[in-house]
Amino acid sequence: MSASALAAAGQQALPITIAGAGGRMGQMLLQAIAQSGDCRLAGALEQDASPLLGQDAMAFAGGASGVRVTSDLVQGLNGAKVLIDFTRPTGTLAHLEICRRLGVHAVIGTTGFSDEQKTQIERAAQDIAVVLAPNMSVGVNVTLKLLAMAARALPAGYDIEIIEAHHRHKVDAPSGTALQMGEVIAQAQGRSLKDCAVFAREGLTGERDPSSIGFATIRGGDIVGDHTVLFAGTGERIEISHKSSSRQSYAQGSLRAARFLAWHTRGLFDMDDVLGLKS
Repeated sequence: MSASALAAAGQQALPITIAGAGGRMGQMLLQAIAQSGDCRLAGALEQDASPLLGQDAMAFAGGASGVRVTSDLVQGLNGAKVLIDFTRPTGTLAHLEICRRLGVHAVIGTTGFSDEQKTQIERAAQDIAVVLAPNMSVGVNVTLKLLAMAARALPAGYDIEIIEAHHRHKVDAPSGTALQMGEVIAQAQGRSLKDCAVFAREGLTGERDPSSIGFATIRGGDIVGDHTVLFAGTGERIEISHKSSSRQSYAQGSLRAARFLAWHTRGLFDMDDVLGLKS
């Protein structure tokens, strides 16, 4: 929803709370909100031990928002329409319960959820609207569509490998985006990723199972996020890649998801819903 659309609908700027406001993604989201014109910062959340508690949320950028960083979930979500959360699974689920109680919608970019934790999110979405996506980038989600097309066109004779690289601080592997790529490919070929994924190779592994989807993980430096899917056939190979040089694309996609939720009351959505890519 653009600023002009909000004005036409007689609405004020969309109030958003950011979880993990002191992290790199949180700071990028704060900047994106400040520059948006149709969103405003309603709250900024951090952990109890954070040195940022009590500071203005925009102090890191030399600005002022009038919003103080807090660890009090109720205080931080007071007045918000949407929470954007890129933290850790346990923290996200704790935030989600308060959102559910207060009627605040949620955009979740956190990765590493277990099946049981995903079920908890599904339950919360019975009462509030939730966008759950391992990658909020518009470009990544278009890439997923390209992968589905390639997977349907190459059902046999091509070995599929997914290579992902992220910064040294990322705590889960493979990345949520890499796993989603694998799920999209497997689904397009009528398979289950759980039945064909190979996450580690070491020693005498034997010949490659042609039905497998392999994953390779790289961690180092300040790599924002690189993903390449290799379809290796006989005499040719196809590579479909997405490389992020800035978290700005994730922040802009997150705001797009928040605007989408402003028009919904409940339900679980993904970026295909947000971007109108559902076939």
